[in-house]
Amino acid sequence: MSQTMDAKDAVYGSLAECFITISGRRYNFMSLTEFESKWDVTIKEVPILGKVGAGHKPAGGKGTWSGKAHYNQSVFREMANHYQKTGEMVYFEIQVSNEDPTSSVGRQTVIHRNCLCDKFTLAKFQAGEELLDEDLSGTFDEWDLPEKFKELNGFATN
Repeated sequence: MSQTMDAKDAVYGSLAECFITISGRRYNFMSLTEFESKWDVTIKEVPILGKVGAGHKPAGGKGTWSGKAHYNQSVFREMANHYQKTGEMVYFEIQVSNEDPTSSVGRQTVIHRNCLCDKFTLAKFQAGEELLDEDLSGTFDEWDLPEKFKELNGFATN
């Protein structure tokens, strides 16, 4: 009989933590409401003599991140202002941890290094009773996985 995952082992997203470190100053980026990072592997096509199809080989990668935050902090606008006045774009780190005490998988932490923003919301408003938020996105050069989820019972089959 096949084993299935217990529903309690799904990780509840609202319990995540996110910290950013800019120029040695660490911020609890609690105003984020969404975040996702991706590592896209660059795959090169390899022509091979004597084969009809091409082979493929990994040849580098690119990290991207995106998120949505409540419009209630100025730290990224300060970064944009510094860049437009000096030409110096400040690199920073983003640390994201997921841990749901009801799940048996434990905690996972990913630290994104050499992050940059690729666009900035400078000012905005919306009449009415809407809460203001802002989209954030950028790149990162490398990442670390200092904490990883435990394997669920039944996940590994050998």
